[in-house]
Amino acid sequence: MRIGVDVMGGDYAPDPILEGALQATTQLEPDDVVVLYGDKDIIDAAVNSFEGAVASIEVVGTTEIVSMDESPVDAVRTKQDSSLVVMCKNGSAKSDVPLDAVISAGNTGAFVAGSQMHLRRLDGVHRPGIAAAVPTFAGTVAFIDVGANIEPKPVHLAQYGVMGKVYAEQVLGIENPRVALMNVGGEEQKGTSDLKEARDMLRNVPGLNFVGYIEGRSLFDGGADVVVTDGIVGNVSIKLAEGLATGLLKKIATDIATADPTLAEAFKPVIKKFYKEYDYHEYGGAPLLGVNGISLICHGSSEARTITNAIIRAKQFATSGVNQHIVDQLATIDEQVSVV
Repeated sequence: MRIGVDVMGGDYAPDPILEGALQATTQLEPDDVVVLYGDKDIIDAAVNSFEGAVASIEVVGTTEIVSMDESPVDAVRTKQDSSLVVMCKNGSAKSDVPLDAVISAGNTGAFVAGSQMHLRRLDGVHRPGIAAAVPTFAGTVAFIDVGANIEPKPVHLAQYGVMGKVYAEQVLGIENPRVALMNVGGEEQKGTSDLKEARDMLRNVPGLNFVGYIEGRSLFDGGADVVVTDGIVGNVSIKLAEGLATGLLKKIATDIATADPTLAEAFKPVIKKFYKEYDYHEYGGAPLLGVNGISLICHGSSEARTITNAIIRAKQFATSGVNQHIVDQLATIDEQVSVV
């Protein structure tokens, strides 16, 4: 398997991205290849001093970087020799030696645009969506979309329900996942006309275990296994959850240490276990479902272990057959869900 990594993308790039990619090569197979895109001098220096790689390493030198605050579409069109764009081009099936997966912690909008432009979409998919695996108190929930499509049409939301179901089944191992649509309340009369139309479409999808609307507070209570929403609500929700979780853990640890230092020392393993269980770094990247390939989007503040985990998950994703399942299921659902 050939896995491309955008070394120059991310808030702290290139060092942690490069470190995580190299560390992943010790956990892959001898016939796997990790292709590193970015400043050749920086990458070569790190590769030459690294020991223990099992997988092969290739370096593709690029001269430009897409910054985190650039206009996504403009960056993809104008920075043709950036690490992100060159990697996405090589991810295309038309490439001489195509990549099986592309990974970036850089500008999310640019990575989504580059993936759609060069990997293209799967048959039947109108708008790809980012599916985040969100750890909750009742298990992992597939949350789609979390940033790719901020103004989805009802048909896009309906397709997200189908794609999220496939992801939950094939990657997260959830049997007959319950699919819900995020809304301001559970009552039938609530929500916009677009939400109501998407709800009706989802109800008509054969074999989809659609359970209706879900409120934000029910996301962590086990009310659904797949939650469908637009990119703004999804992105704000997961970032709010990340900030709240981190803040609460720090506050609890500080208060315990102040009240009883001995108890704080005994409580450390519990805090570490809890933090690891709900730490997004452990989940690696979120797949952009609906593109013809594997595109994993990592958090902008990714650490080395985030990238290592993303590369390992890319292999798991590839063996799951998610993309073919998406194509097959979209081809069999009711016509009103598969046309704009």
